[in-house]
Amino acid sequence: MKISLEVCANSAQSAVAAQAGGASRVELCDNLHEGGTTPSYGQIKIARQLLQIPIHILLRPRAGDFLYTDTEYEIIKADMAYCSEAGCEAVVVGILNTDGTVDKTRCAELVQLAKQAGMRTTFHRAFDLCADMFQALEDVIELGFDCILTSGGKTTAIEGASKIAQLIQKAAGRICIMPGGGVSEYNVADLVHFTGATEIHSSARTRRQSTMTFKNTHIIVGNAFSDEYDLDETNTERVKNIIMKANQQSV
Repeated sequence: MKISLEVCANSAQSAVAAQAGGASRVELCDNLHEGGTTPSYGQIKIARQLLQIPIHILLRPRAGDFLYTDTEYEIIKADMAYCSEAGCEAVVVGILNTDGTVDKTRCAELVQLAKQAGMRTTFHRAFDLCADMFQALEDVIELGFDCILTSGGKTTAIEGASKIAQLIQKAAGRICIMPGGGVSEYNVADLVHFTGATEIHSSARTRRQSTMTFKNTHIIVGNAFSDEYDLDETNTERVKNIIMKANQQSV
């Protein structure tokens, strides 16, 4: 069975690179250093114009936990409405209760709204913060989600490979379990082998150095998590290599 790759693209530019590398679809987001947030109107619009492969949009209004206020919930629904207008194929969402269970009431409404708009739904890595992942699996299936993105409750999918394999076994084809988190051309073969996953998720990104000739080295405009001028972007060759390595293992 052919292993497909969903690329987590942090911009329309990264989405184009993912498509060129053979990705089956992209999950478009922003602020990957914060775990990903909802991309802008412009990013969604231009990406949809430039891509022929499906676009899934991350709906996460802020960094931090997945316990949202009423206002934040309305923002998620408003962003979903725009995704429908823009012709996106799916949305990626997830809301939890204070006790680490799935917020079934709100998630049920989001799934219903997405279905009415003809969009599919993925439950994102809020799943990895659930108190009981196997109960959460049953809840997410019951709610009608199409896919779960998970690292198996660990920082990376390789660390959580054993739990991912158990989740795939428990799901028994009722929902797609898609490993994500630190997936690269160096570990994807092992990940596929140990988990039995048929869809994988990776940003496949590299650092692009700025071409600015003048640089002010005495200032930090944003957070000091990286060089002020350089940028992480999806790399077409890395996308190709990850797909190749995944499918070598699956033969």
